[in-house]
Amino acid sequence: MNSDWNSFLAQQNLDNAPLQADCALCALPDHGLIRISGEDAKEYLQGQLTNDINLVDERLGQLSALCNPKGRMFASLVIFQRGEDIYLQLPVEQLEAILQRMRMFVLRSRVVLEDASDDLVIIGLSGDCIHKLINQVPEGAMQQITLDGLSLIRMPGELPRVQLVGPLDSILSFWGQVTPEVTLVNRDFWALQNIREGLPSVYDSTAEAFIPQTLNLHLLNGINFNKGCYTGQEVIARMKYLGQLKRRMYLAHFDAEVRPAPGDRLYSASSKSGQGAGQIVDVRPDPSGGYAALVMIQISTAEADDLQLGDEQG
Repeated sequence: MNSDWNSFLAQQNLDNAPLQADCALCALPDHGLIRISGEDAKEYLQGQLTNDINLVDERLGQLSALCNPKGRMFASLVIFQRGEDIYLQLPVEQLEAILQRMRMFVLRSRVVLEDASDDLVIIGLSGDCIHKLINQVPEGAMQQITLDGLSLIRMPGELPRVQLVGPLDSILSFWGQVTPEVTLVNRDFWALQNIREGLPSVYDSTAEAFIPQTLNLHLLNGINFNKGCYTGQEVIARMKYLGQLKRRMYLAHFDAEVRPAPGDRLYSASSKSGQGAGQIVDVRPDPSGGYAALVMIQISTAEADDLQLGDEQG
């Protein structure tokens, strides 16, 4: 991450900032960016990702996934374009491993993949106030505009939210302009909103644990079933056309003394599966107490309503 941005955030004391606000400004230092450039960039990505990269331009981004040949997700991605370059946004903890993996398949393609996290900074603005603070706001999910050097991407969901991506000086200028009108919030705020809106993330602890449909990616326009071949496509298509989805993602709430973590196993007395009832996808403190979470579980377990953390004692 940009060291100057890191130093600026350290001065903001955001770890002690609130977890909720009607008009919230949030730094996203836990998010990293991979830049893909070169004349074969879209052709290369088309063979790697679940969504149709040809639909991406400077007006429309998308959700997508990178999978292994068995259809299991290495990463859940927010994808957008700036100029001629394509950007993949993902948890920064995953960036180096995903970058190395994707470079393995460049072969003779005229493509360059690089870490862009030092060049561009990401922040989020949330609440009805975005229409007051921004002259022009993208209206539809994943729609995008460019304003004063910043890429503004409208996030899916009922709560009005935009991500702003740009060079540090542009981000600091915007931050200074809106700070008197907003509440600075804790870094968990944005992930908590993603949980509430049903937007999954994949972390190191959950890499290769989920098939896209079990994280509802087909309901989030994160899979294009007409685009042709890509890594994992056969398994993902079979799940749609021949399979029966027995597991999917749900919103959950836990009262626990110790903070749960992505990848933690879940228990259900009604589950007969040798794979267990499911596991946590993402989890964050809930301002009302306990923890809000996205969980990938058996549909039958959700219907039985007997889910517990860990084991029967959880």
